[in-house]
Amino acid sequence: MRYATRLQFLRYFVVVRTATLRDVARHAGVHPGTASRALNPRTRRLVNDETAERVREAAEQLGYRPNPIARSLKTSRSASVGVVIPDITNPLFPPIVRGVEDGLYPAGYSAWIVNTDNDAERESALVSSLRSRQVDGLIVATARLQHPLIEELAAENFPLVLVNRRIESPSVPAVTGDDARGVALAIRHLAELGHERIAHVAGPPWTSTGRGRHRAYRETLQELGLPVDPGLVAGCEAWSEQEGARALSRLLAKKARFTAVLAGNDLLALGCYDVLNERGLDCPADMSVVGFNDMAFVDKLRPPLTTVRIPHHQIGAEAARLLLDRVENRDTPVKSILLPLTLVERQSAAPPAR
Repeated sequence: MRYATRLQFLRYFVVVRTATLRDVARHAGVHPGTASRALNPRTRRLVNDETAERVREAAEQLGYRPNPIARSLKTSRSASVGVVIPDITNPLFPPIVRGVEDGLYPAGYSAWIVNTDNDAERESALVSSLRSRQVDGLIVATARLQHPLIEELAAENFPLVLVNRRIESPSVPAVTGDDARGVALAIRHLAELGHERIAHVAGPPWTSTGRGRHRAYRETLQELGLPVDPGLVAGCEAWSEQEGARALSRLLAKKARFTAVLAGNDLLALGCYDVLNERGLDCPADMSVVGFNDMAFVDKLRPPLTTVRIPHHQIGAEAARLLLDRVENRDTPVKSILLPLTLVERQSAAPPAR
């Protein structure tokens, strides 16, 4: 009877008691430090493959799960990164976030994703919340040309990388596409088709992308000897389809003469499509439209959109790599990465009607 009672107790103990790292090490026949290194993606390379596999199997058999809180208390790191997005409904950002996660995962890091709705107060509150959760760094996609919060974080030497955005301060690393080159590709393509008066539906001027693409538009026209007419530029207050439609409507209302439109991004281009459809104008027979970003499904539009392709996934992965370097060594020299862009020619751009 006593034996049966003890056996029942042991069975209860085995089921209820949580396995510890020492249990895993004992089961695998290694030192606890070796077991810890084998189970940590960042240090697994320090353990030979046979030992690491033995530790992994022991952990699986015992149902061991690492305690991230205990690990963070010991290492002063949470193995988590905050990703700050301005508009999670914008199709531009999911592939960037996917790239970030793919870049973080092999190092044992995970991402906390927050959406700011382009609201400065909300952004500040969310960043404070992420830091209270002990994130090891931030990847931020909400940079404005003047961005006090980013500058404060940089002054603290807090690990930070901007993604698809940059600010004027050289002290903040960033990963972006070569927007100037992308705009030049789009304008040259339209010029080669025969367009001479090219309008620009420009992104918000208070964002680095809006300002930079507008500047590249003007500079490329000058290089090609084409008219640089301020009356052919309509600015937008947001990167949205509605703003793109309003901008093109303003250009048409003042009877500006042009045969093609370069939109600051694909969402603005979608707004241009809306206006042309409403007015019974054909794209590209009556007007050519070129976008920027090559977001998902623009190849399914009618007509499929000619646009500048940005390597979104690569941007996210490179941002993760830069951030992890800064987490490991905050004295790493600040550097930024500029990735090449390509023009994707589809059916929304054609020679102008004569």
